[in-house]
Amino acid sequence: MKTLYFDCFSGISGDMVIGALIDAGADPNRLIEELKKLQIEDEYELKWKKIVKNGITSTKFDVVLLNNPIHVRSHSDQDDHSHGHVHEHDHTHEPSQGHEPSQGHEHSHSHEHSHSHEHSHDHDHDHHHHHDHRAYKDIVKLIEGAGLDNSVKETALKIFKRIGEAEGLIHGIPLEKVHFHEVGAVDSIIDIIGAAILIHQLDIDVIKSSPIPVGTGRIHIDHGIYPVPAPATLEILKGVPIDQSDIKAELTTPTGAAIIAVLAEEFCPIPSMRIKSIGYGAGTKTFKNHPNVLRIIIGE
Repeated sequence: MKTLYFDCFSGISGDMVIGALIDAGADPNRLIEELKKLQIEDEYELKWKKIVKNGITSTKFDVVLLNNPIHVRSHSDQDDHSHGHVHEHDHTHEPSQGHEPSQGHEHSHSHEHSHSHEHSHDHDHDHHHHHDHRAYKDIVKLIEGAGLDNSVKETALKIFKRIGEAEGLIHGIPLEKVHFHEVGAVDSIIDIIGAAILIHQLDIDVIKSSPIPVGTGRIHIDHGIYPVPAPATLEILKGVPIDQSDIKAELTTPTGAAIIAVLAEEFCPIPSMRIKSIGYGAGTKTFKNHPNVLRIIIGE
């Protein structure tokens, strides 16, 4: 029985999940090829590299949005744009309060490695996806029409539904009317489908997780200044044990919360197993005394 354990001592986000899975041995080139089935590769480019976070070598995964060249998904684990929105709201995204510099600007200790794998994509696809918003129903259609493996498709749809239902409940609108800002939609699509692809590739039988720390403090989102965890994140984590944390930051994002809420069959300490591989996925923030990474442990 192949078990994957999410050790979320610094929370969880979509890009941290992808980084940790790659770090543990999943094939990022397989990820690129499978994601091409969505036929939106003219909208993004994937990058990953090894960096050191507070002494731990980890993999940093980034989505570069080609329609918005200044946006390398630097929001990462604490400034996630997958907070859903109702169509009529203003969609300016402000950085979360209290964000610390990303790795490489502070505490890099001259250890940041430069084995960066960058992949360009052909941009000759003129699809109709370049609108300001993607509705939940559009994302479902995109996933269902992509020709992905059935288990990958089902997992991705369940995760997106978890986010959409939470957003709909908070905003008081039906699921099919939930819209995702284009930036958030592309990032979330890559993170969610990517996680499903890589977990399937690793032939995981059972997924378990630690309780989830959510952080503390306040963040700026489209609708104003909100307490941490954001309302959508808290709604998504219904039924999931959360951990108290004194770190003033948004440690767990809606995407990360939905991935773990859907995938984890049990929330517990590290289970008994023979360890086969370990992966560390880096978040963007750097904390003074706390490595901002997601650890995954794979064993039998």
